[in-house]
Amino acid sequence: MISFEFPVTERTRTLLRLEQLYDRLAYFLGKDHALDHHAALLVLFELLETASRADLKADLLQELERQKQVLEALRENPNVAEDSLDKVLDEIEVSSSQLLGITGKFGQHLRENEWLMAIKQRAGIPGGTCQFDLPSYYLWQQKPAEERRRDMRRWAAPLMPTAEAARILLHLLRDSGKTHHYVARNGAFQQMSGGKVVQMIRIAYDPALNVLPELSANKYAINVRFVSAVTGESRPRQTESDVEFTLTNCKF
Repeated sequence: MISFEFPVTERTRTLLRLEQLYDRLAYFLGKDHALDHHAALLVLFELLETASRADLKADLLQELERQKQVLEALRENPNVAEDSLDKVLDEIEVSSSQLLGITGKFGQHLRENEWLMAIKQRAGIPGGTCQFDLPSYYLWQQKPAEERRRDMRRWAAPLMPTAEAARILLHLLRDSGKTHHYVARNGAFQQMSGGKVVQMIRIAYDPALNVLPELSANKYAINVRFVSAVTGESRPRQTESDVEFTLTNCKF
């Protein structure tokens, strides 16, 4: 099965983008080649833009606190494992403390680094980070991999509390999902929402069907359309075949 996650709210959209960026950062930091560390540096610049929204920290803290209160209310539930509950609550507590420890604007230490900002500016130009454009950056790329990695981790460290908060919230959101099996007749499916709002919808199906899901959702209805996944076509067309799939509604 292949699954696609569709954010319904702007907050969830931001969380999924942060997750993808931090996953890429971890991947490239784990490599040794200078080109991998160049890719990691570009991810840092993307994070700087993605998470620079002034209210992101407040949003994350507010949602962590809300989830903490919801989970605390489950202590009297005999169907909830107390050890697991305590573990998640501890993670929320630590994450909140780390977020509160961030002072100033997100990534301000990067913005104040003139050397990094010169690379960021040149990176926006195709081929703009050649050795003749940025000789000092080329010299840095010739350093041993572990030395470059230490620099990268030092630059990334003040950004990591946001990564942990996003991880916790997405974990809780995904765990809240309720999955149902459906069939999209001739590639189309509609479900009335009854005024219920979810944060994320996951659609899973057999990848051998060679289709892609398109989704639109609001508090009134969820509409799913499966289109051909053939590359090279100017416009994807809705499949005429019935598509079996699962739909998971994720809601805090």
